[in-house]
Amino acid sequence: MTATSARTLPIGAAFDRMPFTRRHVLIALALFVAFVIESWEQLALIYVAGDLGSAFGIDEAGIGIVLSAVAFGMIPGVLIWGPVADRVGRKPAAFWSLLAYGVIAFASAFAPNLPTLVTLRVASGLALAGVYTITFPYFLELLPTRHRGRAAVYLSIGWPIGILAAIGASIAFGDMGWHVVVIASAVAGLWAFAIRAWVPESPYWLAARGRQDEARAVLRQLSSPDADAEFTVAARRPGNPLDLFRGKLAKITIVMLLLNFAFNWGYWGLQTWLPTLLQQRGLTLDASLGFAALSALMMIPGYVSASLLTGRFGRKKVFLVYVVAAALGGLWFALADSTWELYAGNFVLSFFSLGAWGVWNTWNGEFYPTALRGTGYSWATAAQLVATTAAPSAVGALLAGATGFTTTILIINAFMVVTALLAVPLPETEGRELE
Repeated sequence: MTATSARTLPIGAAFDRMPFTRRHVLIALALFVAFVIESWEQLALIYVAGDLGSAFGIDEAGIGIVLSAVAFGMIPGVLIWGPVADRVGRKPAAFWSLLAYGVIAFASAFAPNLPTLVTLRVASGLALAGVYTITFPYFLELLPTRHRGRAAVYLSIGWPIGILAAIGASIAFGDMGWHVVVIASAVAGLWAFAIRAWVPESPYWLAARGRQDEARAVLRQLSSPDADAEFTVAARRPGNPLDLFRGKLAKITIVMLLLNFAFNWGYWGLQTWLPTLLQQRGLTLDASLGFAALSALMMIPGYVSASLLTGRFGRKKVFLVYVVAAALGGLWFALADSTWELYAGNFVLSFFSLGAWGVWNTWNGEFYPTALRGTGYSWATAAQLVATTAAPSAVGALLAGATGFTTTILIINAFMVVTALLAVPLPETEGRELE
């Protein structure tokens, strides 16, 4: 069939009858490992924070600055990389950002002093922001419509796997110093070559740029029965941030930004200081790491359950129920009178909060048309990273000021309640074609 005689379809329609194939599995593996690396990078130093503090002679507040440095660099990074991905493509953005991250992370392992370390970690965050921003939009744009929600939630399982890897590295290499953990992070940057080899460019992006033949070639690789059509896309300027605040997108963008900030504050405020908070309740460092590992394991069934439910009940209902349940788990954790209640409360919190994150990672990537999807997701990620930057320092300041365990957890948990309230006006996207 020639281009002149081809049927004309919206690009999203080419994914409606597409089967889920082995090629999708390979794509999922490549981007899954990328998400593991993203999780690892943001958490690895948390579990060797004691050695880091000793090496540079800094207290909890100083450690909080080091832990926040990557997120601080990622804030301007995502705002740059999102529009770049909308203009030059998903694939080059993911490849070059992950490769640059590995190089800079390797250099940071040999930082001679604290200012140099913080500067290099900010720079590594600036680089990592590209793959961090584009992983989920990229994946969504390669999936069959009916499998999009479930598969993208499974991709989110890379987060607890990254946590477990960070904890494992701390146990295996912690005695060798924080440098070794950072070097391991740098080596992971070589995974960029797997992404380049296994993940094709997004057909949505190719069609939006007028590269119809290349879009059809990718759709054939993905076994779309509509690969020979002529595709139409939403007519928008690619990567223009101002368009996020125009027309019907303005309300979605404002609510989405506030929700991303509140949700990530609620998560990171606890996660960053979990070992320290647990030690305040009498657990040893080893027991705290074991607690964190078990909490990460509880995240996995949370993701799986959310993936099974989102296709049946939709993104919105599942997200709301899971966030409310997570807030109740956080309340139980804060008021725990015994060790078993401490474990049970945090396991409930971990199960439901990360299940909600899996749904949100998918839902958040479906609000915008192709020309703005990378840009929209980059602003969402920036809001998350502002919280990621602020939360460790804020909670560190609370701890340095001798704020009690229960009060600290309740302050953190309040952000989960705000998250649920903000989700109410957002539109449902389950089963809809991407524009």
